[in-house]
Amino acid sequence: MEVAYKKEEYQAEKTESCILKMLAYFSVFEYPLTSDEIRRFLHPAAQIASLENALTNLVTAGCVFKVNGFYLLRNDLKLVKKRQEGNLRAEQLLPKAIKIGQFLCRFPYVRGVGISGSLSKMDASEKADFDFFIITKANRLWIARTFMHLFKKLTFIIGTQHHFCMNYYLDEKALKLRDQNIYTAVETITLIPVGGKGMHDFFAANNWVGEWFLDYPSAMNDWQFKKRGSWFKSAIERMLNNRMGNQLDDYLLKVTTGRWNKKREQRRLNYEGKAMALVTGKHYAWSNPDSFQEKIVSQYNKRIAELKSKWPGYFEPVNFSFEE
Repeated sequence: MEVAYKKEEYQAEKTESCILKMLAYFSVFEYPLTSDEIRRFLHPAAQIASLENALTNLVTAGCVFKVNGFYLLRNDLKLVKKRQEGNLRAEQLLPKAIKIGQFLCRFPYVRGVGISGSLSKMDASEKADFDFFIITKANRLWIARTFMHLFKKLTFIIGTQHHFCMNYYLDEKALKLRDQNIYTAVETITLIPVGGKGMHDFFAANNWVGEWFLDYPSAMNDWQFKKRGSWFKSAIERMLNNRMGNQLDDYLLKVTTGRWNKKREQRRLNYEGKAMALVTGKHYAWSNPDSFQEKIVSQYNKRIAELKSKWPGYFEPVNFSFEE
């Protein structure tokens, strides 16, 4: 009997275009990439086996430059040296940031802590902040955040406030990121978890990142849960695991949101001269000075448009057939 086969048409993305897209994104931060990093950020539609050939093709064509083992979109040795200096500083600062992150796990209702920002990409400027991503117990985010920021006020006394930049909070009811774009995908895959089961749950809830990066599953699997607690944490949670705790959390959300709305209306600036902004809700809070995320995505899209105009051939889809 003759077997009938169904022919399906598929489209794959050229490995060259995947490389150009990632170099374009990190060029916004003036951060060249190694071939291993490009592999880590490779899109699932790319052919990983052809990565080295694709990089060679791009360098030969003059689309990409290779300087001291780093790949970038313009031939600029200063950017490579800047990155190397940032890497050295990050190596020195990361152990301290990990210890601080593990300390933050001991605060009431904190269920997970990760290092985010430039340090999570092993880059640090001379005035580097330690940025932290915090997961809290459901419906207790604002109690947790208030305790942590009251503590941060004490750090101003000894000038270490930049080591405690707790910029992003989610509670267990809102682990899946609302914004799903190149910026949030990169921030997620580069997070360095330092404690709490909440980080593993966060990675699992954001499996959509696997649609952006081939290597995302390993980010989840490499994390081993480490429990961090304290008598203070246990005592506060026992005291507030009731209706009073519910009311207090709602009150702190209202007060904090009102205070930040006033800052925005007054056009207050942070120490970097950027407009202060805090996005708030019952289950989330994150800092977004000068609409930082939106500006990064906009700059990225602009650079992709320029690359497509200059090198259109690399962005044409590859058609292939599969018979079943």
